[in-house]
Amino acid sequence: MTQHRSPPLDPPPAPAACPDPADRPSSRRPADGMPSLCRRAEARLLVVDDEEAVVRMVERVLHHAGYVNVRGLTESARALSVFEEFRPDLVLLDLRMPGVDGYSVLEQLRARMLEVPSPIIVLTSDLSAAARQRALFLGALDFLTKPLDQIEILLRIANVLEVRYFQLRQHAEKVLLEDKIRERTNELEAAQVELLDRLARAAEFRDDTTGEHTERVGRMAARLARALLVDEREVRLIRRAAPLHDIGKVGIPDEILLKPARLSADERLVMEGHTAIGARILSGSRFRVLQLAEAIALRHHERWDGTGYPEGVAGDRIPLPARIAAVIDVYDALTHARPYKEAWTPEAAAAEIAAQSDKQFDPWVVETFLELQRAGSLLTTGIL
Repeated sequence: MTQHRSPPLDPPPAPAACPDPADRPSSRRPADGMPSLCRRAEARLLVVDDEEAVVRMVERVLHHAGYVNVRGLTESARALSVFEEFRPDLVLLDLRMPGVDGYSVLEQLRARMLEVPSPIIVLTSDLSAAARQRALFLGALDFLTKPLDQIEILLRIANVLEVRYFQLRQHAEKVLLEDKIRERTNELEAAQVELLDRLARAAEFRDDTTGEHTERVGRMAARLARALLVDEREVRLIRRAAPLHDIGKVGIPDEILLKPARLSADERLVMEGHTAIGARILSGSRFRVLQLAEAIALRHHERWDGTGYPEGVAGDRIPLPARIAAVIDVYDALTHARPYKEAWTPEAAAAEIAAQSDKQFDPWVVETFLELQRAGSLLTTGIL
């Protein structure tokens, strides 16, 4: 016989309905020093010993004490598979067994333990320090010396199970706390995303009430950033920062911002001030997404050849996110109607972007942009 569920000497008293674990302290014991009858009925115990008489004796002692969920095993080679199927709260394990000995079983079980490991009590007649040290090193928690004493069996199991229940409760509380933190973090991230979206829409509201321009710029900028092998976390931040490129327009008078004709030289100077206004609005933040947004707002009208505004910064001195946003902003503006112009075809807009490579735009960014545009994958970002 290799696995046992032997009957108790006397039928154990049937436990009353167990209260919810949160309603009962795990450290409380009845007067006999044992875990509550309810806890004994819940506990799953696995006994592994090659001597069938030992297994049957331990089973009978445990059943009589109210531990009704006990499995006995005399084939140590099956210990791991039974453990994984049964998931016991406690293992009683003999060390000296033919074939797969207790030390090997300890190694196998240690490799498969869950976050809260099942405690293991070693059954042994070997009282040497070397045997105990090796068993402890491999994960044993306590020892029972053969020949086994029935009272000692019950007391040691009671002590070890109390530790097990405490660890399980601590783990459950930790998981609950982590879930609450994760939920709260997700809520804060969602609120941040919504606030950034609404802020971006505010910048475009007077000349684009739909907010579609900012949304498209964010999505296409993220897609282009990813194709340029930008770090994935940075890609997601660019997705949220790029729509704020024109936040400074909130400080531009309507008669200039909404003028349907070409701007005069003085009006253009006022319009160009939206870059500095936007940077001031976004400056001083400790959050990376707003730091990126500040750089994009300030530099997305700088030119690769140094003839842009507000400061004539050239080449690699222009932050990459701003170089990305510059290409995307112009492409989207060209392909959609504005008060002063009709929409261009995507092909015509792409040709204009190509013509401005190494002049207005970074050639590397333009080359990658054109590959995406020709493939029709600029808006298929997979980035929310």
